[in-house]
Amino acid sequence: MHKTNAILLGLLLMVLLATPLRAQDYPFLNLEANQLHYDSTSVTMQAFLRKFYRMHTTGQGNISILHIGGSHVQAGTFPHSIRTHLLGSYPTLVRGRGLIFPYSAAAKCNNPADYKVHCHEKVTLTRNVYKEPEYPLGLCGIAVTAHDVPTNIQILSNESQIDYGVTRVVILGHSPQGIVPSIRYGSHADTPPSYIDSANHRYVYNLMQEIDSFDIVIPCHEGEQFTLTGVLLDSRHPGITYHSVGVNGAAVPDYLKCALVNDLRLIRPDLVIFGIGINDAHGTDFDSVQFKNNYLRLCDSIRNVNPQCAFIFITNNDCYRKTGRRSYSVNRNGLQVQEVCYRLAQQTGGAVWDQFQIMGGLKSMEKWQKAKLAQKDKVHFTRAGYLMLGDLFYQALSAELAKDVHIVTNPTVPANRMGSLPRGLRRKPKSKPHGLTINPTPSEEHPTPATPEKNSSRDRFPYIPD
Repeated sequence: MHKTNAILLGLLLMVLLATPLRAQDYPFLNLEANQLHYDSTSVTMQAFLRKFYRMHTTGQGNISILHIGGSHVQAGTFPHSIRTHLLGSYPTLVRGRGLIFPYSAAAKCNNPADYKVHCHEKVTLTRNVYKEPEYPLGLCGIAVTAHDVPTNIQILSNESQIDYGVTRVVILGHSPQGIVPSIRYGSHADTPPSYIDSANHRYVYNLMQEIDSFDIVIPCHEGEQFTLTGVLLDSRHPGITYHSVGVNGAAVPDYLKCALVNDLRLIRPDLVIFGIGINDAHGTDFDSVQFKNNYLRLCDSIRNVNPQCAFIFITNNDCYRKTGRRSYSVNRNGLQVQEVCYRLAQQTGGAVWDQFQIMGGLKSMEKWQKAKLAQKDKVHFTRAGYLMLGDLFYQALSAELAKDVHIVTNPTVPANRMGSLPRGLRRKPKSKPHGLTINPTPSEEHPTPATPEKNSSRDRFPYIPD
């Protein structure tokens, strides 16, 4: 395709993804608050913006973004909305899908919608919300363990808009018996790892072709086991990778239980978007000082890997506690979390996206529920609500990406990619493009994720269907 046509198509997608929300549609929103709040002298925020600008203008280099949280992130709709906006605005800078986890390989564990997972064999689930996780966990905070029988975990792309062109797969995991997984893709026979990094528990597969779906083949037999802690989908192309890591019910201390360093070194984030806090602040004995200190420990573990990593702290959404069969009371701890997030940003040189204020403040969740943007539990959102949050967050982020450095949100096609449609837009949508359609359709009002597993009393806010 001619360069001009490719750019025009990129502009069209950008328009579909960037239609502004109108205050009159949802009068309870505080759209004036929809911005990133940070000190303009922040070294790490400025370093991130400069790196993004250099990559955008040259078409070279990589940006790694990590979004980490609880059920709001595991469900996938909110982070994937941001991911789709970002990669749709910069279609020539699409890298791999990033770090994923095959959640629904285990029974009753909900998976993001942009990829599907099938596993017919029984696997054991371990999550960081368990008081004493049975198996060591990594950055994903969750693991599945195959044992005693050969196990096949199938990962199928369900993405209709973005072509990641995956050419490198890294399986994260460990086995006391030295079990080595293979992958199966296309017409190829089972493919062993190109190399094994035993010290960091990584199995690396350099592929002969670009793929979007494959099987993980784990050859366990009686008395043998292999624990899978994550999968990295990468490509040889320069550009943006947006990783999302979430565990239903997770609080900040739960991630502190995990061995994070090896996986952090693998993805080396330039920006971390923190969405943890809704579970920390659920109880009546919430300790804001301990909450802040736990967060600082988590920040330190990331900065030990990349001292220049920038942080964005998302405040809690307004929510309610269930006090009876049909009665709820507003959770005022959200106000304390909001204050802590600003303190964290000040101490770490980070930024705040004040979701609490943008929603409309205390008791605004009831208005979101009446607008069919939130579920009956008054904690989680409907699909339409999560899409709206993604729209709002990206509007705030994109304003910073375009600030001061005078960049536009649709890049010119780098010289080494001219002559064809930008790689990230090759695949035609199977349905209408994802955009800012915030009037919920009947299917969006009541999403039906799988009921979360019941193994732990610490499941404070698993993803609960309406």
